[in-house]
Amino acid sequence: MYDKRHEGTVIKMKNEISLSACSICPRECKVNREGGKKGYCKESAELYVSRAALHMWEEPCISGEEGSGAVFFSGCAMGCVFCQNHQISDGKVGKLISIERLSEIFLELQQQGANNINLVTPSHYVVQVIKALKLAKAKGLTLPIVYNTSGYEKKETIESLEGYVDIYLPDFKYMDDALATRYSKANGYSAYAKEAIAEMVRQTGPAQFDERGIMTKGVIVRHLALPGAEEDSKAIIKYLYETFGDTIYISIMNQFTPLEGVKEYPELNRTITEEEYDALVEYAIDLGVENGFIQEGETAKESFIPAFDYEGV
Repeated sequence: MYDKRHEGTVIKMKNEISLSACSICPRECKVNREGGKKGYCKESAELYVSRAALHMWEEPCISGEEGSGAVFFSGCAMGCVFCQNHQISDGKVGKLISIERLSEIFLELQQQGANNINLVTPSHYVVQVIKALKLAKAKGLTLPIVYNTSGYEKKETIESLEGYVDIYLPDFKYMDDALATRYSKANGYSAYAKEAIAEMVRQTGPAQFDERGIMTKGVIVRHLALPGAEEDSKAIIKYLYETFGDTIYISIMNQFTPLEGVKEYPELNRTITEEEYDALVEYAIDLGVENGFIQEGETAKESFIPAFDYEGV
């Protein structure tokens, strides 16, 4: 049964960004989500979650042996044609819950032994997430909070999360705006990602870990290598290392999986070759990158995509 206890409540962030004329993300669609309209993210102010469970497939310092407490939100402001989580990013899969229920989910994941609370694609729900975190912390939530995002963020929105988020896990998808426009209709992506990541690093400082090697504070920037875009990938890695050095960790991912959405993009209708990926990793090493993560084995498989079956919701 749907829980609509939060409906009709106008919520504002610290910097007065509201959902009544939404400008949370760079799209700035100005839609009245409080009034039931859906933004570019395909969501109104109603909160939809598709899965909340221990997740083992993040970076080792996030998942560890116990798992990351991943909460998958429905909808997305990016809309990449190659999205591996397209079932939920298009807003068609998700269970309606209240802010109070979301806070309970955080506490349930803590009870299950999660290493952290991992907010997956939360940007368009940042107002509701802050409310839920306040409630959960008042009831005993002590886990680090991970903000797992596409990187397509406004600096002001990231500023509103200061004091609530311990670990930022953003993507840096594109340096070239031509690629950002072609695959995500997100012209200006790199400028927004640069500014947002700088703010994330300002908030967290250098990475910190507990005695088990689990990250408790810091920034890990992910880059998913795309077929035929090796030079763009190199430009991103170079920028990140020259700008932030070893303050951040860089995660170079080879798990691109050509799903249904790339049929009209022939250049994307293949996985990354081992040679392409090795060359990218070698480039990072030659630059001097030491704080990083790479993927090994066959990660480009649909079997690595979670089942969005409302577990834990």
